[in-house]
This record gives sequence, C-alpha cells and structure tokens, in this order.
Amino acid sequence: MFDIHMPHLRIGNLEPRIPIVQGGMGVGISLSGLASAVAAEGGIGVISATGIGMLEADFNTSFQEANKRALRREIQRARKLTDGIIGVNILVALSDYYELLEVAVEEGVDLVFLGAGLPLHVPDSLLPHGNQQPDVKVVPIVSSARAARLIFQYWKKHYNHVPDAVVVEGPLAGGHLGFRKEQIIDPDYTLEKILPGVIAELRPFEGEFGKNIPVIAAGGVYSGADIYRLLQSGAQGVQMATRFVATDECDASIEFKAAYVACKKEDLIIIDSPVGLPGRAIRNSFLEKVTAGLKKPIKCPWKCLKTCDVDNSPYCISAALTNAKKGILEKGFAFAGANAFRLESITTVKELIHSLLLEYRREAAAGVPVMA
Repeated sequence: MFDIHMPHLRIGNLEPRIPIVQGGMGVGISLSGLASAVAAEGGIGVISATGIGMLEADFNTSFQEANKRALRREIQRARKLTDGIIGVNILVALSDYYELLEVAVEEGVDLVFLGAGLPLHVPDSLLPHGNQQPDVKVVPIVSSARAARLIFQYWKKHYNHVPDAVVVEGPLAGGHLGFRKEQIIDPDYTLEKILPGVIAELRPFEGEFGKNIPVIAAGGVYSGADIYRLLQSGAQGVQMATRFVATDECDASIEFKAAYVACKKEDLIIIDSPVGLPGRAIRNSFLEKVTAGLKKPIKCPWKCLKTCDVDNSPYCISAALTNAKKGILEKGFAFAGANAFRLESITTVKELIHSLLLEYRREAAAGVPVMA
C-alpha cells in the first residue's frame, strides 16, 4: 500500500510489519483493547501491568492476586483479538515485579518491556537453557548509555546472555521520567543526544553474542517525520504512547482522552511524584490542590511501588491514576507526553497509523537530511 522502505525492526525472531511500538501506559490506559488494535495493524501492542488489578473487587485485600488475575485476563483477551505481536510493560519498581513477569511468561507474551529500574535480576524462565533460547524477548527501558551498559555487563557476567533489544526514552516522555529535574530541560539530555551513545554501547555485545540488538527510540515521538528522523539516526524502531491515547481503542475513559485533546502547551507540567521521580502530567484542579499543600489521607494496604514514600506522600499515586483512568479527574490526574497539546481529535488506531505512514513517506520522498 505504501511505497516506502522503512528499516525493519527485528527482535530475535519477531518482526512487526511496521517499526512502531505502542508504549505501555498504566494505570489501565493500555490494556488488551489498545494493545490488540496496534498489533493488528502491524505494530507491537503493549499491555501495562502497572496497577492493572486496581479495578478488581479484592485489590485492597489481595492486590498481588488481583494484579496477576487481571494481567492474565488482559493477555488472553488480546490473544483472542489478534495474532499480532503483544508485549507487556512491567516496572522493576513494582513490589510484585517477579510475580507479574511469571504471569507474562506463562501466558506466552512475545516480549516484556522492563523499566523504572535496572532489570538485573530476572526469573530463570527468561534465560536460555543450553541451546534453547527463551520464547519471551526481554527489552529494558533506559534513559542513558550508562544504564544500558550496567544492565548488559551484569547479564553477561551472571547469565552469559544479554537482553534482546533496548528502548531508550528521552525526557519528553509522559509519566515518570528517568532524569533529574534539571536534566529534563538540558539540551545535552535530549533523545537525539542520548540515542547514539546507547547504540554505540550495545555494538560490542552484538558482536560477542552474535545477535542484533535493536535500539528503539522513545519520548516525544509524535509524527511520521519524527519516525523518519529517528530511524535515519540509527534507531531501528520507535515507541509512541501519547498519540495512542487519543484513539477509540485506548482503554481509558472518554474523559481521560478529552483531557489530552483539550490541553494546551502550558498545561503540561513536571510534578514531583510520590515514588521519588519527576513526572510529566496535565495540570488540573487535583494537582493544583497538591501544589497548594493539600494532603490527602492515605491508607496503603499494599505498598505497590517499592520506592513510594507512603508516610510522607501527599496522595496515593495509584489511586489518583486509577481515578483518572475512570474519568474522575477531580480525584486524580493524567500523565502525558510533552506533545499532548498537539492532539486535536480522537481517531482510530488504523487511521492514526495510516497518517503516520503517510507522513513518513512524505519525509522520505523529500530526502530530508538528518541533522547531527
């Protein structure tokens, strides 16, 4: 349909038709609905495991079981809806990180994307046994060449094995960011600056282990022109999240999607999250009250994130994000990428990907040079 020659994204034996990964978005924003729609269009669809069980009736009394049950159900639903490539995004910082990884493996997902921490320790099921390679591909999410090096050196030493791909996420991403506040606006930490270092860091491991280790660029990827620029700069794929929120298939409420479409550039702010990281979100009355010093009483029966400072947190971020997913924005808020203000309407996944490929084709046909 498109007379374009996009670089192929190959992760082990997986090769999507288009080199686009839909970023995992919790709590409940990217579940089976969105992930299966993206996979059906030839990309990689990703279910977020973060807080996935918060809408289960027993979450307050048995959050680990609720999370496992909900994740298993969403993977199975996605598999019924498409035979495309399905991944799961799991935060290393989750207190039930290992349990969720095991569910993903048991359900036969194609990949796991591991962020919010260094995935140094992984279950035996994700490692090779003799000549038998694991079925589930492992893709760490990093924000620096140093983080990639630490992960790969550890895996090499302890497992004689390395991950299958890497997502490098720049500071224009939505949600929690792997940067200090001052780095977010520092031109030395843009995606374009950190991408080449990550690519260079992985080359020796490719030679040593005899495998292609693609680097997937993420954080602020909005248009087909962005995709062209990043692929020409050495990335073998891109990860996009914000664009997929404003689609019919996104698993969030219509109120959540409407917040994206309505927001202006000045509404996108950096907040201090209770989990100890800066995050990019859409300004609303809830966040204004938090800024003004209003503390919401917290009863935390789970400690779902290892890094959350429950005793001193002004609110429960998991509860706030669950409320936002349900459209109760007066009791929560929406994380969003730096380009969310550019969204003008809600479309379908099919139409969105069609427009991205058209934009890419125009950019490729023009032969636009990539600036160093």
